[in-house]
Amino acid sequence: MQEPELTEDLIAAHGFTAEEYQEVLRILEREPSFTEMGIFSAMWNEHCSYKSSKKWLRTLPTDGPQVICGPGENAGIVDIGDGQAVVFKMESHNHPSYIEPYQGAATGVGGILRDVFTMGARPIAAMNALSFGEPEHPKTKRLVSGVVEGVGGYGNAFGVPTVGGEVRFHAAYNGNCLVNAFAAGLADADKIFYSAASGVGMPVVYLGAKTGRDGVGGATMASAEFDDTIEEKRPTVQVGDPFTEKRLLEACLELMKTGAVISIQDMGAAGLTCSAVEMGDKGGLGVRLNLDHVPQRETGMTAYEMMLSESQERMLMVLDPAKEAEAKAIFEKWDLDFAIVGETLAEDRFLVMHGNEVKADLPLSKLSSTAPEYDRPWVETPAAAPLTAAPAIDPIDGLKALIGSPNYARKHWVWEQYDSQVMADTVQAPGLGAGIVRVHGTEKMLAFTSDVTPRYVRANPFEGGKQAVAEAYRNLCAVGAKPLATTDNLNFGNPEKPEIMGQFVGAIKGIGAACTALDMPIVSGNVSLYNETDGQPILPTPTIGAVGLIDSSDQLIDGLAQDGDFVMLIGDGVGHLGQSALLAEAFGREDGDAPAVDLDSELRNGTFLRDNVAVIHTATDLSDGGLALAAFEMADAAGLGVTLDTSETAALFGEDQARYLIACGFDQAEALMVAAAQSGVPIAHVGRFGGDTVQFGEASAPLATLSALYRSAFAEAVG
Repeated sequence: MQEPELTEDLIAAHGFTAEEYQEVLRILEREPSFTEMGIFSAMWNEHCSYKSSKKWLRTLPTDGPQVICGPGENAGIVDIGDGQAVVFKMESHNHPSYIEPYQGAATGVGGILRDVFTMGARPIAAMNALSFGEPEHPKTKRLVSGVVEGVGGYGNAFGVPTVGGEVRFHAAYNGNCLVNAFAAGLADADKIFYSAASGVGMPVVYLGAKTGRDGVGGATMASAEFDDTIEEKRPTVQVGDPFTEKRLLEACLELMKTGAVISIQDMGAAGLTCSAVEMGDKGGLGVRLNLDHVPQRETGMTAYEMMLSESQERMLMVLDPAKEAEAKAIFEKWDLDFAIVGETLAEDRFLVMHGNEVKADLPLSKLSSTAPEYDRPWVETPAAAPLTAAPAIDPIDGLKALIGSPNYARKHWVWEQYDSQVMADTVQAPGLGAGIVRVHGTEKMLAFTSDVTPRYVRANPFEGGKQAVAEAYRNLCAVGAKPLATTDNLNFGNPEKPEIMGQFVGAIKGIGAACTALDMPIVSGNVSLYNETDGQPILPTPTIGAVGLIDSSDQLIDGLAQDGDFVMLIGDGVGHLGQSALLAEAFGREDGDAPAVDLDSELRNGTFLRDNVAVIHTATDLSDGGLALAAFEMADAAGLGVTLDTSETAALFGEDQARYLIACGFDQAEALMVAAAQSGVPIAHVGRFGGDTVQFGEASAPLATLSALYRSAFAEAVG
């Protein structure tokens, strides 16, 4: 097949700037072939090269005594003691999910699971963080339905419990939904597998499903804004098969026990290109590929298509040649393809052959670690004007505005489509705070959460970045878990706009400050930029996924409020209503500054809570909706009424940080007060659980009425 002529339009369609294409010409000292241009395009696009974000990502804290492997591998790895490690990462599949919701979300789940088991870990938990446009927007219901079905369809069939996540709605996501997928797995700390190739002349082996044309150009598409040509991008979305992926998991874990694996890398973005280049570059080696040996499910595929296909459920491995027969037998047993498609080279070369022709001959190091890197111009986000007048509202009406909104209504319509109990180790499923999973065969448990408040980040990127980490920290502390480490999924608009780049820089600085202060290093992550449609950006959404360790059941907080329990508030505040959920839902306002985050208070209050789990029935952090929403959610979960002593709007709905709500008995409350005084922790008795009414000061409503609204509003809005 004759390769197309490299016109200016074709070069631009591959995402190159004029300067970048001139750099390709300088490196090669000639025009690239069509396949070579596709390879450069895949490796130099934003999605693979992080060319706009690398400068700032390097400033994040990534080390600590608990960290076995930080950023740069398929996933991060953290020590949990007893020779075990937790392997985890979060990644985006935003653009594909907006184009084709079911497959976009499903393959997002599949990709993040491969990142985990590629390193030798068996997946034990999944989460997802979803952001959609306004419920009344004509695309929203289809997107919600397709994405949720795709997440559940893949995760349920693969057999991993989905234990947590978040769902939000805002007009800024009307043209660009966000689908952030998280997965975690368990591995023996001395049996971790990495992606750096080693040894010259070693066989490079293709594993898993066959290659098709689905997803060709997917990584390049994910590095561009949307416009009115969106429907033309549908073929760039991958198609997933969770049953094949389950077989791939079992085959890989079995293979890893044989000692045959020198290095291994999943085929994600840019497929065969990215996996081969990254393995070679990390090992300081070249790679030769012969595409004639690539298993294909379609006829007549070109070298360009095979190199850029993002067909799912595939791996690339450097194999110990002495173990070839044993390795091949394992994959044949699992009815998966096993094909030697190349070898490692001593020289810095990426050589691609097809039909006895050289389709690409490139310096490999120029494709990955020396890809373009930009110091984008940025402007600091202007300080938000202070909230001019805090509105007054009947407190029950304020609560109804929150729980009647799909943003804060109970999300069981979503999580009931996910299997949270498969593997039989789930201790706490979605809906009651951080998800918790047993470390099978031990007393230990792992807790998982994902958090961000995008309206805070837009108003004040630095404080909003801090708050995302701090809320994740609080969610882990509230179940008794010691926070270990974090992964980030940084979703922003077009970084070529200085104001968008300023949001990114401010958020990174805030995230870094919080991760350092709270000893929660970033060990993995993903950057998703160009989340815009027709020039309209999403809210800046730096999602933080976090993992915590519970040593034993004595440390776990997973109870419910009991009749007669005292409502205790840890932490203090000024009743901050700027950028609050109440303003947005009850008044349609998004003004004021984000709440300040005092990291010393966060550390002190979280540590105090974990040190006093023995006297606590249940706990939750205060975030969106403040004291009122937290108290109601605890009451609804327990089927008990609650009385709070105040009816003042700012006290009930303020979103001051570093705060927790506790339910405990009289004697336990007294013990907490004494301990808090000794520790310098602010604590106050603010109400009581009991009866069948929710009462804030003199205002009240039946719990049953409010719970009915809370449990029906989401499905009525988008179900």
